[in-house]
Amino acid sequence: MSNEQITLTAGTAEATLHPANGGRLTGLRIAGTELLRQGERYGCFPMVPWCGRTRDGRFRDGATVHQLPLNSPPHAIHGTARNAPWATARVTPTEAVLTYDLSEPWPYPGRVTQVVTLAEDSLTLAMAVETYGSSFPAQIGWHPWFHRSLDGSEVSLDFAPAWQEERGEDHLPTGNRVEPRPGPWDDCFGMPEGVDVTLTWPGRLALTVASRERWVVVYDEQEEAVCVEPQTGPPNGLNTLPRLVTPLEPLEATTTWTWRPA
Repeated sequence: MSNEQITLTAGTAEATLHPANGGRLTGLRIAGTELLRQGERYGCFPMVPWCGRTRDGRFRDGATVHQLPLNSPPHAIHGTARNAPWATARVTPTEAVLTYDLSEPWPYPGRVTQVVTLAEDSLTLAMAVETYGSSFPAQIGWHPWFHRSLDGSEVSLDFAPAWQEERGEDHLPTGNRVEPRPGPWDDCFGMPEGVDVTLTWPGRLALTVASRERWVVVYDEQEEAVCVEPQTGPPNGLNTLPRLVTPLEPLEATTTWTWRPA
């Protein structure tokens, strides 16, 4: 794996990217404080061309059923891009553009472009999936691992979802929408006006994860970190809520993280 690191800076904010490690954001430091859990599997990775779990690793496109590797048995999880090297297309002091060409085990050729833009008080992640040929279903999302504690200040989550996807024993949505339930969570929530989740470390920092997308997965079952994952559809969405990438219309999504003192 290449050790190429890209560092963006804006004011007291610093973002670090590792293209060879799945196009991953490996660090986000605000005034010297690291917000993301460190480690090869952590930081914030792009979920593409699907998000979360795909049931039994199988999805249907018309009459064709495709089988994906079961990297989280009995399911396939989080796409292929997080385990692959990305290419660096362009870098400025505050922006990086990375690309990834879809390939086996994904059955369709295409290209993913990710643009990371840093400002003094925000970070914007934008992604687009384009096809080289036929149309295909896909999803886009991001999986950040935020530290649960910053210098002893424990994070709290504030969000008001319209519903929670009922989770079955297989960790996939059952298809029923229920009233939001208290955590701990490894659950998908619907926010039809757009994702809007604020993480607050009292006395330290408040960070809002926002997106025009309607779906967010919240995972807080680990002691070290919490995850707030905006995405273009629910888990198993390749089967239940497919979004098509066509030659005329790529699949695009954006999330912006904005911070302020708490």
